[in-house]
Amino acid sequence: MDHHRTVRTTPARRNPARRTAVAALMVALGLGAAAPAGADGYHSDDGYDLPEAGILLEGIGYDRRADVIYVSGVNDGGRIYRAEVGSGALEVWQPGNTDGRTTARGIDVDRGGRVFVAGGPTGRAFVYARSGELLAALEAPAGTFFNDVWVGRDGSAYVTNSNQPQIWRISEAAGVWSLELWLDASGQIPVVVGPGQFNLGGIVETADGRHLLVAQGNSGRLWRVTRATREVVEVDLGGAALTNADGIVLKGRTLWVVQNFSRQVTEVSLRDGYASGRVKEVTPTPADRTFTTAKLVGGDLLAVDSQFGLPQPSPAVDRVIPVDR
Repeated sequence: MDHHRTVRTTPARRNPARRTAVAALMVALGLGAAAPAGADGYHSDDGYDLPEAGILLEGIGYDRRADVIYVSGVNDGGRIYRAEVGSGALEVWQPGNTDGRTTARGIDVDRGGRVFVAGGPTGRAFVYARSGELLAALEAPAGTFFNDVWVGRDGSAYVTNSNQPQIWRISEAAGVWSLELWLDASGQIPVVVGPGQFNLGGIVETADGRHLLVAQGNSGRLWRVTRATREVVEVDLGGAALTNADGIVLKGRTLWVVQNFSRQVTEVSLRDGYASGRVKEVTPTPADRTFTTAKLVGGDLLAVDSQFGLPQPSPAVDRVIPVDR
């Protein structure tokens, strides 16, 4: 049986508009009104506000050494936002409509602080230094939709294509960056092609580096790819469907699946060498928010609130907020 929880938000001390939004969200969830600012029991501000309203966000990356997060914008020319962990505010790090980047989706960061950005339907991918310098702008054939990206233990970045059952790899040798089709799983993963059909999306690597796990949103299926052999098997979820799976987060054998338009975060307990799993808990998200992905940052599971599909996105709410786990 699935157990249900609710989204946790942490009230801000310094931002009245944010406190109002948090209070409204808590009331909507039946949690009661937020306590007044400065009340006992308040924690430090661990949500992050945008510098302006009306921006739809998508991906999140975490630079552990610098202790900063990066968040991508979809409808703002593909801006990349940056925030120091705990600061409570996102600032523009890379402006939109630059470097051939007109929109941005998934983000991940390697150990050297290099930031990898998936360019969505443009089929482009970008690599930036921690300083902000553009290191590479790469492009796949027309019709490629780069959705999410994961930096593996080998230092390469693996990028999913939502239009086809493909994983692309970004790598660097002697200062030269390359983009190659690493896996074409057309014979193993059935896809549905057409408008609004998002196939491969969220991607993570297992802790031992042996496998990649990839979510398929339109079918609700989860796939395991063995790195050494590139063998693809479906993860047996015991009949559960992870429909609208977008970003995924893995820690040990626990997988969190952000199901955007299903408006829930599902926790899956994996076993049998990541070949099977069972749903452990489901965390509903509010009806007036659309979460796309998440990232473990310290003790928090930070979710990106894009508000996709809503006729009137709320102008004064957190856009990166913690979810109970």
